This record gives sequence, structure tokens and C-alpha cells, in this order.
Amino acid sequence: MTNLTIVASIIVKQGQRDFVKSEMIKLIDPTLVEAGCVEYRLHQNNNNPEHFLFYECWQSREAWQKHRENTHMSEYRAVVEGAIESFDVSEMTELK
Repeated sequence: MTNLTIVASIIVKQGQRDFVKSEMIKLIDPTLVEAGCVEYRLHQNNNNPEHFLFYECWQSREAWQKHRENTHMSEYRAVVEGAIESFDVSEMTELK
């Protein structure tokens, strides 16, 4: 079975970087222990510090969907509402 790769690109609004970054870091530990989570890594762009990227690997799309509905994800979305400039998610399959 092929894992599902998720690439989530987040750009935060000016003046919100440190706040949103700290909230995203809080997502890592609870997500890593979720059923079906293989990998969950947060990155920050060296040339544009308002740009963050989550690289995620899940055993299935169903596991990822459950992750999106978890309490810590709902709480995160509520807390950062209005602080995000753009959010783009790509569902991908590793070829080799």
C-alpha cells in the first residue's frame, strides 16, 4: 500500500509570524502519535520567514482525514483564524 504525502504551504500575515509559528509547533507532538501518521515535519522558508510548509506522510487518506478532524486541529484553526494569508494543500503520491 502506498502512503499519502501531504504538502501544506502556509503564508502568514505580516506581524503574525511568531504567533502562528508557535501554534503550528504545538501541532507536531499530538499529530505524531495519531494512528496512521508516518511523518509530520514543519519547515520555514529561509528567504521568506512568513512562509511555512508542513511535509506529512500518512498510511492512508482516511488517517489524514481523521487527523484534520481532531480536536487539536480544530483548536488550531480557531486560534489562528485571521492570521493566515494563504493556505494551500497538495495530496501527493510518492513515485519511488
